[in-house]
Amino acid sequence: MTHTKSPLTGIRVLDMSRILAGPWVGQLLADLGAEVIKIERPGKGDDTRAWGPPFVKDRDGNDTSDAAYFMCANRGKKSLTLDIAQPEGQQIIRELAQVSDILLENYKVGDLKRYGLDYESLSKLNPKLIYCSITGFGQTGPYRDRAGYDYLVQGMGGIMSMTGEREDRPGGGPQRVGVAIADLMTGMYSTVGILAAVHERTTSGLGQYIDMALLDTQVAWLANQNANYLIGGQVPQCIGNEHPNVMPYQTFRTRDGNMIIATGNDGQYQRLCEAAGIPEAATEPRFATNALRIASRAECTAILAEALKKKTTAEWIKLLETVGVPCGPINRLDDVYRDPQVQHRGLKIEVPHPKAGTVPLAANPIKFSRTPITYDMPPPLVGEHVEDVLRVVLGKSDAEIAALREKKIL
Repeated sequence: MTHTKSPLTGIRVLDMSRILAGPWVGQLLADLGAEVIKIERPGKGDDTRAWGPPFVKDRDGNDTSDAAYFMCANRGKKSLTLDIAQPEGQQIIRELAQVSDILLENYKVGDLKRYGLDYESLSKLNPKLIYCSITGFGQTGPYRDRAGYDYLVQGMGGIMSMTGEREDRPGGGPQRVGVAIADLMTGMYSTVGILAAVHERTTSGLGQYIDMALLDTQVAWLANQNANYLIGGQVPQCIGNEHPNVMPYQTFRTRDGNMIIATGNDGQYQRLCEAAGIPEAATEPRFATNALRIASRAECTAILAEALKKKTTAEWIKLLETVGVPCGPINRLDDVYRDPQVQHRGLKIEVPHPKAGTVPLAANPIKFSRTPITYDMPPPLVGEHVEDVLRVVLGKSDAEIAALREKKIL
């Protein structure tokens, strides 16, 4: 199947963001076919280029200046180094904003206004511009001037209060999620908001401002836990690997390790009991329904735990899959990338890289039928596309570019 265009072909993004939440948006848009121009500090680039080890190794096996962290969120972009503290750098941003569809930024509230690069200023030059600001706490409210970091927001936004082993167990207490989930989810919500604004622009002809906050996002995506509290008045607690609303839906020890059992209805629970050789637990009145099992969680868990110690994880998975009980292993990342399903779905990709030859990255999970995602551009070297952007996008001459370099604007 051939294709000539990606879903966002013809869309240009000016990515003035750093670290993770904003760059995640830019990478998603780049994967979908947008031209993404990443603005970086001359000489240093995005802070995460130095967030290592590990660092990308060149063809000779030596560390480059780019950390793996940077590589995870910046493929498909063009790097333009620019000192926006200088008037000449600010002018280039204005020129780029006039020929862009979307601008991403995650500066502190009011920082870009000092340079005349805020939405109000740039929208006068380009009324069609969609301008997305990402901050820790948003553009309004008592915390608007605070710096916001993922870890802090995980704590403030509730997720840590319900993540971790029970307080009365060894190692119990709040735990952060193993990746910067507040950043990543803010990136996802921001992408949705931007694409909605792009669609709305087709009828209004106008861009708009999008105010995104890590704290807002963290609170918003708590899903059933939000509803448990808002509707049921239940304040979620740390309950380890158990589920607050479904049982059994948790981890269990096996003869050689651990596994997950995730029953979603009473029939699956009954088949689990029969397969585990404890049919009496399937007919026990205290465990007859999910609500009753929640009420008798400790007793039901103890019976299941004793039975599940008798076989290995692999043996249980083979047996339970045959009777339609959802279950699975707890894989490390080396196990993940060896998994035949993961390999079949192509979740590891190799992207060409000017120094390393190729770099391995995780694929975008979106599978289009007509316009599949391609990975033609690796995460850029610092300032790799200065000439390309200034000449092709803005029509700058060699003399103009040389003058900008002489003044250390680039």
